[in-house]
Amino acid sequence: METSQVGDAPTVVRSPQIPVGSQNTVLCLVRFALANIRRRPERFVLSVLGIALAIACVTVVRTVSASFAITGENSVTDVLAGGALWVVPAAGVHYDPDVEALVADGPAPDISAPPGWGASRVLSGVTQVNGQSVSLRGSDAVAAGEASVGSGLGERLGLGAGDRVTVGGQSLQVTIDGTGESLTVPTGVAESVVGQNGWWIVSAPAGSAQRRDLAQIFSAAVSLPSTPDPAQRPDPAGAGLIYDTVGGSGPLTFEQKFSALFSGKVTGSTLGLISTIGLALGFVIAVSSFLAAVTERRREFGIMSSIGLADEVLYFFLVESAIVFLAAYVVGIAAAGIAVALVIPGIATPTAWLQGVAMTAMFLPAMAIVGALVPVHRLLQQRPVALLGAR
Repeated sequence: METSQVGDAPTVVRSPQIPVGSQNTVLCLVRFALANIRRRPERFVLSVLGIALAIACVTVVRTVSASFAITGENSVTDVLAGGALWVVPAAGVHYDPDVEALVADGPAPDISAPPGWGASRVLSGVTQVNGQSVSLRGSDAVAAGEASVGSGLGERLGLGAGDRVTVGGQSLQVTIDGTGESLTVPTGVAESVVGQNGWWIVSAPAGSAQRRDLAQIFSAAVSLPSTPDPAQRPDPAGAGLIYDTVGGSGPLTFEQKFSALFSGKVTGSTLGLISTIGLALGFVIAVSSFLAAVTERRREFGIMSSIGLADEVLYFFLVESAIVFLAAYVVGIAAAGIAVALVIPGIATPTAWLQGVAMTAMFLPAMAIVGALVPVHRLLQQRPVALLGAR
């Protein structure tokens, strides 16, 4: 502070004030954390790479899981086609990865729909077209001499509207309809190839589409059990099972529940266990790195604690932890994206990768906070005098 004399009264000239505030504090903490990273760049790089490897493993698994979930939801949506109930055979149905669609494992149940209900029998099986296995379905809704091809299957087989395809010894004209992976032909043509295997798609009577008890009503009328749970399998000794796609409780739709069955096969497998272990190891690497930093800088933090800046010590480690985990996250998801694009491009789509990235991001805040709190807790349990005496 300086003073100057003007007449008899001294004039006080104040020193410039240091700006304070939450924004200034955060910037100072960030600069402090970056300075510490520059002091030990090799520790920062090794920590980031270790955590990034764990994040990449989790992201790959979550990407595959999301891809399976998308596949499951798309496949069942293609089957239901807006129907309220799905009546499957006693042998059940399965997803065939070769044809990328759901396929019936037995004959469609023998049912007679009550008056007012709409019931469409769909034959289902597998056939060969142009040397490739495809999902074949039969429906009375397809005109004679035509074959309805989903756009996905059309791209895979190189078929377009107006082309000809041979099924069951008959030449049919191709029409493109929907985005599915199935080839739908008239019932008679499909029956000559797959027999009676298939299912029923049931629609509600007029004015009853919003009712939640459709499955119970139809179940009583045709003497078949019903369930809103896609995980429940039909009784092999029974006549079939009705899947309720509009009823049930909970916020999830039938399609979402069905997709969860697909994703659960990945997360519940050995691959999911390995990714979880990898994530845990990444967390251990982070904590070990911060513990080493605490041990190395005990005197500095002792000085800060002795002048009343104990809280800033905690904030500093939180900021540094956030920087480390953010850098590791960016590197990890980028590595995962490259890996799935090169190794499993047919399974992992960009949409699935983005979903995997989002699910992986859910772990980061907790890991970053806990990773910083563990070493800081040990540090703050000691008296500043003990920290100042450290060598």
